[in-house]
Amino acid sequence: MPSFDTRVPAVLVRLDDHPFHHGTLGAVRSLGRAGIAVHAVVESPTGPVARSRYLRRAHPRPALPSPAELTRLLLRVSGELSGTTSRPALLVALDDIAAVSLAECRPELAGRFLLPDQSSEQLARVSDKVQLARTCRTLGLPHPRTEVPTSTDEAAAMARALGIPVIAKWSRPWLLPAGGGLHSTAVLGSLAEVRALYARTPQAGSRLLLQRLLPAGRGLDWFFHGYVDSAGRCPTGATGRKERSWPEGAGLTAVGRWTPNPAVDTLARELLAALGYRGVCDLDFRLDRATGAYHLLDFNPRPGAQFRLFADRNGLDVVRAMHLDLTGRPVPAYLPAHGRRFVVENYAVMSCLSSPRRRYAADRSGRETAWFAVDDLAPAFAMLRLWCAHALRRGLLTLRRRLRVRRPARLPPGAP
Repeated sequence: MPSFDTRVPAVLVRLDDHPFHHGTLGAVRSLGRAGIAVHAVVESPTGPVARSRYLRRAHPRPALPSPAELTRLLLRVSGELSGTTSRPALLVALDDIAAVSLAECRPELAGRFLLPDQSSEQLARVSDKVQLARTCRTLGLPHPRTEVPTSTDEAAAMARALGIPVIAKWSRPWLLPAGGGLHSTAVLGSLAEVRALYARTPQAGSRLLLQRLLPAGRGLDWFFHGYVDSAGRCPTGATGRKERSWPEGAGLTAVGRWTPNPAVDTLARELLAALGYRGVCDLDFRLDRATGAYHLLDFNPRPGAQFRLFADRNGLDVVRAMHLDLTGRPVPAYLPAHGRRFVVENYAVMSCLSSPRRRYAADRSGRETAWFAVDDLAPAFAMLRLWCAHALRRGLLTLRRRLRVRRPARLPPGAP
């Protein structure tokens, strides 16, 4: 294992309300196993992540996750840490809104925390979906054809031109209201659905964009994870293939395999260099069989939820590389473990139930599970209890809706 400055604690920041975010748990375990004191700003101090033995303390996220509220919370956390260390703590964003907010808070946090050299303008170029499409167009990077409508009728006309079904995304998904029934990405199968979704733009808080749907298929979805250090090098960059996803064909990685792909690796590194990017990144690509080109689908300016797939033979991953670099320690040479797999148990089960006939080759270089770990069992059991309760609620709601549809309408008194 590399030599870490364990006097420097880490504060992980995730501002969404998603209790099943396994990437946060992966970061807690990765740094905690290295002997680093880990604090986390998360949705609840009693959620699955908060049960990890490697987490010193969970701090509830601000009720209103604005940069001002986040700054106040982090300064309070810094004050608590000052009693145990005189060193500034490492800050790690685990979702897009945290990454954007931390960049905006940077001047107020200087001296108290260690952050990559990122500005809010730089992050907007990749995290805002509309600006990402423009960035790809400017740089000549393959990207699905994207249109940004300004009216309901224009949205329908653009969807017709792109072809139905069409992908719909909100440009700044972190602004979506909690519990509002809107999702960051949707596959729309009719012009009526396009019109209905566009009508909810005021509720979403950002622009709706429409993209041509690249056909899904086995072996077409790839991702690149890396950490670009202070000198602009990316020693930990690696590519992986999405073997299972949930939902199928358009969702997050349920099973991934560390697989070298020189074409994707080159595209990703050229983009990072062109942007002058610093910090951790997670890029998603899909191969267009018709053209043979890999299209960039998404750019996340933070660790991807499956970043632990790329833990090398010495345990080095992007989060550990970030801690080493920002504390002035050398990042050792990467020792790839090609063939390694990462399995997200709850989503892998859902994927298997939806497509049980799909099979893959046996493991060649080990496997890591997102929740279950022999040295840290409590988060897995907490996740399982919460997941079962979540599935039960969803099942009851679905059953209630079906019964409501089947129930015959009541006739008014006196009706024939």
